[in-house]
Amino acid sequence: MSMRVVVDNGPARKRTRRSKAAVTITLRAAVSADAPALHALIAAHLEEGKLLPRTLDELSAHAARFVVAVATSADGDRIVGCAELAPLSKTVAEVRSLVVSREARRIGLGEQMVDELATRAHREDFLRLCAFAHDPAFFVRRGFSIVPHTWVPEKIAHDCTSCPLFRNCGQYAIVLDLDRRAARLANLGQTVGARSSNATAPLHG
Repeated sequence: MSMRVVVDNGPARKRTRRSKAAVTITLRAAVSADAPALHALIAAHLEEGKLLPRTLDELSAHAARFVVAVATSADGDRIVGCAELAPLSKTVAEVRSLVVSREARRIGLGEQMVDELATRAHREDFLRLCAFAHDPAFFVRRGFSIVPHTWVPEKIAHDCTSCPLFRNCGQYAIVLDLDRRAARLANLGQTVGARSSNATAPLHG
């Protein structure tokens, strides 16, 4: 899955043209070698995104759970987005550590990564995909529904009981029924699989 992006290097200097460089952004499964880049990306956005901190060892061990957005240009490759599909039980998985680098926002990377995880989760026979967020609007636009925390007992047992904010959580629980999503895509004539996107948008940096 890839998209073509144009990098705008800013206002042109006097008597010179504005220079632009083509950047291709591709989604792929992460590998253990990506762990340092994942760690740096998540750490850089902890406060802004209210993310949970992740250790380098943890990311190395679970790298295969991640989808990453890789920007390729003449300067090389760099990871500009990531999201993890974390199993909570045999039937429920969670979207974790969803991050898009500041310079790569507003071109739909977050939506594409969540869609990719939903497709992967359905393929791996999970029935529901959940997320926990302070601002649920992004997920609601992707077809998730806001539910009481008690509707996701797998998350409570897995993480919440050990959290100091367990009884005073400021996050919303959001759930996506994967079979319904698959049926909806089938009705729209779409294949439940990776979708490619060709788009041109500014990537600043």
